[in-house]
Amino acid sequence: MGKPKYFLRIEVAYKKYGLLLSQRKYVLDLLEKTGLLECKYANTPMEANADLWLDDTSLLDDVGRYRRLIGKLIYLTVTRPDITFTVGVLNRFMHKPREVHWTAALKILAYVKSCPGKGLLYKKHGHTHISAFSYAGYAGDMGDRKSTSGFCTFIGGNLVTWRSKKQDVVSRSSAEAEYRAMAHTACEMVWLRKFMTELGFVQPGPIPMHCDNQSVIYIAQNPVFHERTKYIKVDCNFVRDAWEKKIVSLIFTPSSQQFVDILTKATFSKMFFTICDKLGMVDIYAPT
Repeated sequence: MGKPKYFLRIEVAYKKYGLLLSQRKYVLDLLEKTGLLECKYANTPMEANADLWLDDTSLLDDVGRYRRLIGKLIYLTVTRPDITFTVGVLNRFMHKPREVHWTAALKILAYVKSCPGKGLLYKKHGHTHISAFSYAGYAGDMGDRKSTSGFCTFIGGNLVTWRSKKQDVVSRSSAEAEYRAMAHTACEMVWLRKFMTELGFVQPGPIPMHCDNQSVIYIAQNPVFHERTKYIKVDCNFVRDAWEKKIVSLIFTPSSQQFVDILTKATFSKMFFTICDKLGMVDIYAPT
């Protein structure tokens, strides 16, 4: 049948320097159906200081319209990690959306209109090593003050999996929130290592996990539990077990070099585009 070019609304573009996965046609069709083909561009999918928990705006009359749009945007995150956090936040208001949420959803469309062909570029880096970045947006949900876990994993220098998810319980400290995120990341790394081994690619040594919280790294490497860690003892045991078995190695990485910021919070445009570049997101259809 030849090389795939369009499958499940995902476009595959082949270039000399690599392969690009995007959903350009899906974006343009979505803009046309919503009547926003002529709308103004937006630099980012969400304002850095946006407050979506305001309850003084009116409820939407057509709740189904909001739910259908969010559902379509969720599918767009298959190749667009840059909108994953924003879509995830708006998904929390499916039961009772307000005007402020609808406006935020339209802003995502205005953002993707500025770069409809943006997607993930996969190219050779001369290795198949696995690495991961873990981060948590502490108490970012203004409604219940729960934190958001985020991680992204790379194979051969290319982004393969990412996640942005609100934590199930309220963390009592930033270290606790970071540790919960770290446990999710470690689980993903264990699975990726096993999967790559089955394919015949063996990871030489532990998989590096990058984290910007030194206290969390200390807790993972310290066999003594303290009062502040008893609520996350299961997560502590899981991460420590992976570290002791040399499945993962814990590496301190400054916040300025973290890739996961856009998966846990809304950021300003300069940082936003810098992280998108580091994640390997490009738009081959953009004018040069």
